[in-house]
Amino acid sequence: MTPIQAQSLPHLLAGTDLLAQAKTGSGKTAAFAIGLLNKLDAKNYQTQALVVCPTRELADQVSIEIRGLARAIPNVKILTLCGGKPMGVQLASLQREPHIVVGTPGRLLKHLEKETLCLANIRTLVLDEADRMLDMGFAEDIAKIIDRTPKQRQTLLFSATYPDSIKQISQKIQKDPVDVRVESSHQNAQIDQLFYEIGVAERSNAIVSILEHYRPESTLVFCNTKQQCQELTTTLKQRDLHALALHGDMEQVERDTVVIQFSSKSTSIVVATDVAARGLDIKDLEAVINFELSRDPEVHIHRIGRTGRAGKKGLAISLFSPAEKPRLKAIEQYQSQAANIQALSTLRSAENFKLYPPMVCLLIFGGRKDKLRPGDLLGALTSGNGLIGDQIGKITISDKVSYVAINQESVKQALTILAEGKIKGRKFRAKRLR
Repeated sequence: MTPIQAQSLPHLLAGTDLLAQAKTGSGKTAAFAIGLLNKLDAKNYQTQALVVCPTRELADQVSIEIRGLARAIPNVKILTLCGGKPMGVQLASLQREPHIVVGTPGRLLKHLEKETLCLANIRTLVLDEADRMLDMGFAEDIAKIIDRTPKQRQTLLFSATYPDSIKQISQKIQKDPVDVRVESSHQNAQIDQLFYEIGVAERSNAIVSILEHYRPESTLVFCNTKQQCQELTTTLKQRDLHALALHGDMEQVERDTVVIQFSSKSTSIVVATDVAARGLDIKDLEAVINFELSRDPEVHIHRIGRTGRAGKKGLAISLFSPAEKPRLKAIEQYQSQAANIQALSTLRSAENFKLYPPMVCLLIFGGRKDKLRPGDLLGALTSGNGLIGDQIGKITISDKVSYVAINQESVKQALTILAEGKIKGRKFRAKRLR
């Protein structure tokens, strides 16, 4: 078990309210999922658990993990209710009550207003990434949702940071909660953390210099604003670097596609805001770069904690201007260690530098509703004189489309196979994502 699981599970299983703080990737989803599944009555077709998440990406990730853990329990229905999806499909699914609902505040509230979602039998309420939901202005929506749940329930608050607003909401909705906090600082053995002082106009060029020097296969760059995010992505693309933006102004389909491309190693760099990056769980992320220091040292820790997981080495680099030195000092105090400040002049540049991802993502216009499964796509691509398994990466199936990661050298062959062949006896159109 991870530390958060070891410390929280006894209280979760005992039915106690819990206020837990743990960094991203700490195993907190499995902890609360085990807790709510343990008390689930699968023969009772009523909604018994509700998990509220700030973003659709996180809600999808949480749903997948709960489904995995629920496989040993027959006939458990888990439903995800988020914006960006047609209401009609969700209304049809709600005609038979799910055992567990995972959703975002806005869409949950819409269903409650339409009286298509009943929370009267909730035994466990989970607010996941509660700090981000409050930052995003969901406090009022969350209060309305909680008002529809029974007073006799177990309430679990999981948060990466611990601002005063979390304490306040805990006092309002929890009864004598156990406070569990897992150390959120990172050991130097796991993450090589470096800081570079730059002039205000040097930020974008400094990012390029860092990428040229370290050449990470996968990089997550954090910006404080959506505008910074979009401008930096444009700059990196102009330098012939495969970069994609991820922020709240993008359509949900665009955001989903970016997450899929990054998780399948089909893009090298994602430039994101903090809120949009919640729920972005990338294994073996080599580098995190802070385009600008966060105003909150806890957020800084949360950002860099996305690299150096599972005992692997990670790289965390932060840029700061002279005006940001108070933020740097706050980070030093929070971590109880001096910042390792380097000079940009120590970075080695490279002529005609390019950084391409190892894989390319193919979009296939057929999905779950066409009865497609990962094995069907794998079989179509490898049959006869097709590709071999090593040339194919992550396969993701959604309702109407599917995504397959193919290594760079095999893309043309894969597209030819899909254009000339069939999947489950049917023709499906496919194209390469840029």
